[in-house]
Amino acid sequence: MSAPDRRIATVALVVADYDEAANWYAEKLGLQRAEDVDLGGGKRWVTLVAGNSGARLLLAKAEGESQQARVGDQTGGRVFLFLETDDFHRDHAALLAKGVAFREEPRREAYGTVAVFADLYGNLWDLIEPKR
Repeated sequence: MSAPDRRIATVALVVADYDEAANWYAEKLGLQRAEDVDLGGGKRWVTLVAGNSGARLLLAKAEGESQQARVGDQTGGRVFLFLETDDFHRDHAALLAKGVAFREEPRREAYGTVAVFADLYGNLWDLIEPKR
């Protein structure tokens, strides 16, 4: 009997506005819009992908006070998402040129080269080139 074929495929990110967020992630991070489906009632299924990774970022528009309060701080100030690259220095320079706000200088860790940046809402991401 073989093990079940499972994976984490989609991560939801609470945002203030679908288009504002999708445009920022496309323009600044180079993500591609995979889906944009109108679900009615002002809701949409908007997903973004990076290359052929298979992972998807689902933009979930905040509704109500509780969700709106979490836009930009879904993890209490910890790094939330990880943008992996095969060339840290190339992509770090490109993101800086596009105005992405890094919170620190690049550093080498046991697991790779990394630097923390903030997205348009203040969520923290790692740009990381894993150690090979």
